[in-house]
Amino acid sequence: MTDQMQRVIAPERTDVMGVGVDALTMDQTIDRLREMIATGKGQNHLSVNAAKLVAAIEDPTKLEEFNQGTLVSADGQAVVWAARLLGRPLPQRVAGIDVMNRLVDLSAQEGQRIFLLGAREEVVGRVRREFTARGANVVGHRDGYWRRYMTDAEMAQTIRLLDVDILFVALPSPMKEDFIYGFREAMNVGLSVGVGGSFDVVAGRTRRAPAIIQRLGLEWLFRLVLEPRRMFKRYAVGNSKFLWYLVRELLRRG
Repeated sequence: MTDQMQRVIAPERTDVMGVGVDALTMDQTIDRLREMIATGKGQNHLSVNAAKLVAAIEDPTKLEEFNQGTLVSADGQAVVWAARLLGRPLPQRVAGIDVMNRLVDLSAQEGQRIFLLGAREEVVGRVRREFTARGANVVGHRDGYWRRYMTDAEMAQTIRLLDVDILFVALPSPMKEDFIYGFREAMNVGLSVGVGGSFDVVAGRTRRAPAIIQRLGLEWLFRLVLEPRRMFKRYAVGNSKFLWYLVRELLRRG
């Protein structure tokens, strides 16, 4: 990681291999997001795990997207462990799906307008019904295949016209970060939140690891057991790269 890349990290953030991560607990994260929704438009919350950290190291564009994010949380336990090894500890993992659920409950109390973007139509439709049943004001949704019938700019304009307070974007990386970062001004949303595969969990298509597995930081192993064909290459290659970059950083600092 070059010194030039490191300098773009905001001083209040924790530098984890060149990516700036906000050193906040879950409760502190929700408090900060609540303030962000109330104070302005075009803000965003991004989550970083081992795979995204590797992508940021290897692609300056991705690095910029994360380091220009309004709030960046450690979604992966590996990021928390890496920060600790580097002598820059983070207080805890802040899982994206938990952030989403907390914001949904908050919106039910405070009336924020929510838009859901991503996943298959049957999935996002089910998530909308679930969130509405919890009292949230979901003003619209669109599946993750809108490019079949409209451009990204048209999608952003659709969201803008609905005066959205919270936009949940359930797309794979890097499409999720690219859309949030590239259209943050065009959408004029209070807060855009990248939530990855969280819609599939809410809709019951994907099982989340038991709480004890989550606490041990082994959700990746749980997913590997459930989906070995799909996840093996991702973890074998991605985790190996992550470990290599971590060792390189430790040696560089050492």
